[in-house]
Amino acid sequence: MDSGAAADIDSNRGIGYALLAALLFGASTPFAKILLRHTAPVTLAGLLYAGSGVGLTAWIVVRAGIGPRDRRAESWRASELLWLAGAIVAGGILAPVLLMSGLRELAAASASLLLNLEAVFTALAAWFVFREHFDRRILLGMLAIVGGGVLLAWPARLSLGGGAAWIAGACACWAIDNNLTRKVSVGDPVRIAALKGLIAGAVNLAIAWHLGLGWPGGARIAAAGLLGFIGYGVSLTLFVLALRHLGTARTSAYFSTAPFIGAAIALLVAGRWPQPDLLLAALLMGAGVWLHLTEIHVHAHTHPLLRHAHGHRHDAHHQHEHDFEWDGREPHDHEHLHEPLTHTHAHFPDIHHRHEH
Repeated sequence: MDSGAAADIDSNRGIGYALLAALLFGASTPFAKILLRHTAPVTLAGLLYAGSGVGLTAWIVVRAGIGPRDRRAESWRASELLWLAGAIVAGGILAPVLLMSGLRELAAASASLLLNLEAVFTALAAWFVFREHFDRRILLGMLAIVGGGVLLAWPARLSLGGGAAWIAGACACWAIDNNLTRKVSVGDPVRIAALKGLIAGAVNLAIAWHLGLGWPGGARIAAAGLLGFIGYGVSLTLFVLALRHLGTARTSAYFSTAPFIGAAIALLVAGRWPQPDLLLAALLMGAGVWLHLTEIHVHAHTHPLLRHAHGHRHDAHHQHEHDFEWDGREPHDHEHLHEPLTHTHAHFPDIHHRHEH
């Protein structure tokens, strides 16, 4: 398989992961709004992440019993643990509490669209802090998304108070989370998401208990756990896979379709027609996402010597021998060595293309 075809397959797979992650997370927002009627924000955040962590941990146990032996290294490097800890604090502990607080003060449709700011904050951090490549087309797309966010805030005269400020704070925390998670995206995404869910859920539930907040009934706890498993756990697993294939800023751009899904579901549940400002904001944000979707990035580049472990096929970037008996199954997962390679093809800043320009 030539390098261009391999890159197309990887990018298409990454786009699919990102869009499915967006679908699951976007659909969870209006349902979380319903659960907030009887549950404190901190408590609900804890239940959502606990459901994510418990559900994914159960899947890890089942997978270990029915699947082939995993040849990945089981230990985390010290640097990876630091990146992952920062991501958990920002995205798993702080962000959901801010989001639930904002949902209490904003309509679900407006809150869902305002969540597009996460993509903007993520991209700014990726470009100027973590030095991920971007061009004019990507910048214009982000400006369109920002325009939609400003339009949504206009009825409040661009005030940073109230629900909009809580949502913006959640987006900033998730932006930090996204960029730090990219550092460990080569690892098992299910384990990453499960660890985030278990720790974030435990911390938020401990805070709720310390504050003496009330607990919802058993049925609502079960509903929150299921919503967290699907809308947070499975979604986050797919998001980590997309980071592996697309890089941080571009994954977030695709993921920014989530608010459109959330807004549509919120309006459908409420039985209302969208207001003109919401439609115009959606149009601006949609244009920004389209600019990202249609990007093509091609140039000659060099791959340095690299050793890592992740699921892969024997494509143009994976031509290596095995130090174990291989049954020919693909994709498969083991530590492997990339020899230096220079070639030209369309690509994204994935785990194999984090180079200077």
